Amino acid sequence: MNILDTPGHVDYTSEVERSMRVLDGIVAVFCAVGGVEAQSETVWGQADRYHVPRLAFINKMDRAGADFYDVVAQLNDRLNAEAVPYQLPIGAGDTFSGVVDLIKMEAIYFRDNKISREAIPESLAAEALKWRNEMLERLAEYNDEVAENYLEEKPISEALIHEATRYCVQRSLITPLFCGAAYKNIGIQLLLDAVVDYLPSPLDRGATIGH
Repeated sequence: MNILDTPGHVDYTSEVERSMRVLDGIVAVFCAVGGVEAQSETVWGQADRYHVPRLAFINKMDRAGADFYDVVAQLNDRLNAEAVPYQLPIGAGDTFSGVVDLIKMEAIYFRDNKISREAIPESLAAEALKWRNEMLERLAEYNDEVAENYLEEKPISEALIHEATRYCVQRSLITPLFCGAAYKNIGIQLLLDAVVDYLPSPLDRGATIGH
């Protein structure tokens, strides 16, 4: 796996655009405090132009003023990102300690460089169910099996959710949304798993044609 780290500053717009031609997928990183900035819109438009599939990661959830839900709204209002949360933060700022996995429906805590999986806190249970249903409804728009199981209130397997998500991501129909704090190594392992599970391989993308 080769990673290209492109600067977010406007002075590097042309370098970022050149990178777009050879990328198989993008992880777009947004600050939980700053949200969508002017240059974010430029880069997002470049990704649209070159049809590059992407995931989004809301970073710095441990900073004062972090607001996950506000950034979600900005992504959809300003970028038309079709952003769909696959995780919810547990706390924010000083209280940020982990994430809720909306596929497995469990809380994942990061303590002392160790990951522990526990039941979702009661205070987040209703919110988690609401966002999981939103995720499934979006996937149901593009996958008949998800739609049928969801309408009939049957269990939907993790494998089916992964399959439907991969299909949608590779066609830029949705942008799965994750969160964490890179400085404290919270949520990064889960983001890397999502890169492997959902973003296309070079074989999926085919050859890049030069002009």
